[in-house]
Amino acid sequence: MSVEFKDYYVTLGVPRDASTADIKKAFRKLARVHHPDVAKNKKSAEAKFKEINEANEVLSDPEKRKKYDQLGADWQNPHAGRPGRSSSAGYDREFNFGGTGFSDFFEQYFSGASRHGGQDRGRKGGDVEGDILVTLEEIMHGAVRPITLQTTDPRTGKTTTHTFQVRIPLGVADGKRIRVPSQGEPGSGGAAAGDLYLRIRHAAHPDFHTEGSDLYHELDVSPWEAVLGAEISVPTLDGAITLRVPVGSENGQQLRVRGRGLPKGKTGERGDFYALVNVVLPDQLNDEEIELWQKLRSVSKFNPRINPPC
Repeated sequence: MSVEFKDYYVTLGVPRDASTADIKKAFRKLARVHHPDVAKNKKSAEAKFKEINEANEVLSDPEKRKKYDQLGADWQNPHAGRPGRSSSAGYDREFNFGGTGFSDFFEQYFSGASRHGGQDRGRKGGDVEGDILVTLEEIMHGAVRPITLQTTDPRTGKTTTHTFQVRIPLGVADGKRIRVPSQGEPGSGGAAAGDLYLRIRHAAHPDFHTEGSDLYHELDVSPWEAVLGAEISVPTLDGAITLRVPVGSENGQQLRVRGRGLPKGKTGERGDFYALVNVVLPDQLNDEEIELWQKLRSVSKFNPRINPPC
């Protein structure tokens, strides 16, 4: 099967020596433009959003990025770091996924796809594992996704393709495996097929990240909002809310809103939403603003070298 090389650095628009912070910044900038919730063309935006998510998945992970950089000119070698090929009863069998949200290139080199179990005569088929990219919106509401599994027998050159539906449960955690019975490799001698296991990977979001069922958002505030307090409109997965920033908020402080995180299964219970205060300093000041900051310094009784915060 011909696999198209993916240049993840080009996808994110960053140089090959980009720092982790640069990669994160580039992803968030592109994701805000191409997120299906805000783009006019939903179909093309969804495809682009998956591309930048895949690039971020590899380049933001030090191990995956190192492996990607080492592929180099050897990426076309059919056996170079290729987990999608597995040995069965003395011969190779190759499988490929479709509909997981990842490209064939990612599936071949970075998904950790694997096969388990024997294929002796009269025995159950091997189990197959792979990754599936799931958006936070799908986790929020649950979803059903069509998945395609293509299996090639190199002895005969015969390729078998079958498509089936996979249910994404409400609130499914990152890294959890979904078992799809009888959708693995076919059995031999009339025996049952193996099972398919799909590992959930939470798609990166421009505004949120997850820890279990809790949802986190970086809330940029100005110095005066942190000192004087403010009411700020903050996005959540089910609509914007007005959040009160307390007087004297500190950088890194967590503001919790109970029950506005991800669902915890079918119970109706939800995790919490956390806004992480990020005090943003102005990067450019005019003469009037400089004069005001100097005046504030002259009248302030606080000196961090004399009176450090508790």
